[in-house]
Amino acid sequence: MKRLRILAIATLFILLASAFGCSQEPLPQKTDKNESAATSAAPESGSQLDVILKRGTIRVGFDTFKPWAMKDKNGDYIGFEIEVARQIAKDMGVKVEFVPTKWSGIIPALLTGKFDIIIGGMSVTPQRNLKVNFSLPYEYSGMSIVASKKLAEGRTTIEDFNNPGTTIAVRLGTTAAEAAKNFLPKAKILFFDEESQTIQELLNERVHAVVASNPLPLNLSKEYADQLYLPLKDDFTREPIAFAVKKGDLDFLNWLNNWVRVTMSKGWLQNRYEYWFFTNEWENQIQ
Repeated sequence: MKRLRILAIATLFILLASAFGCSQEPLPQKTDKNESAATSAAPESGSQLDVILKRGTIRVGFDTFKPWAMKDKNGDYIGFEIEVARQIAKDMGVKVEFVPTKWSGIIPALLTGKFDIIIGGMSVTPQRNLKVNFSLPYEYSGMSIVASKKLAEGRTTIEDFNNPGTTIAVRLGTTAAEAAKNFLPKAKILFFDEESQTIQELLNERVHAVVASNPLPLNLSKEYADQLYLPLKDDFTREPIAFAVKKGDLDFLNWLNNWVRVTMSKGWLQNRYEYWFFTNEWENQIQ
């Protein structure tokens, strides 16, 4: 009886050991071919910052907005954003290449790789932020109204322009267009591809007013003082302006954020903003 019991225990041990051994059998190793295929399918993880440094050039997307970016008498670009872009390139130790782009298509152009960054007075909005990443704000802009003295005489509040009998001109794809729709929902709003078109409509007295970010309304009211005026004493919005880059690039975004912090701490950004927006010292370069 004792021998039978020992034999049964031994048999059970052998069966358990066999089952355990089967369960621990290693999976078949991948062949070199499989490993090669997996490696080739792995996504690249480099930052656009590394690409820029290796290339030796940063490509900047922008559109012309006075005094953010404009052409001088020689056909070269000047303006606040142009100077900011040049300084960024200098601090990176690379050259700068400017890529003028229509504002309505500037974000798609960034996403398809036509340039590395948007430096163009772009306001941060939730809708834009779904498509691109924004840096810390390096400046703030506000919306204002410049109006025709003949067509809008006596109007001094934003409510005075919010009626079906008023026609407003704005630039397509800008936050000015959004502000006009939100603050002047009852007015007739006309959209134009170029800023110069909105100004021409106003000077030709085909619209009552133009909604745009300052200092454009302020400068226009001074330049055409006999035709135009500022109905409002203050801007009716305040919007953060930031650099836009492709989503997912934390290294590039980190560098830009620190550039904003350092440059602001030195007073350089404030100094250049004051020069381009609140003096007319540069106007002889474009006239």
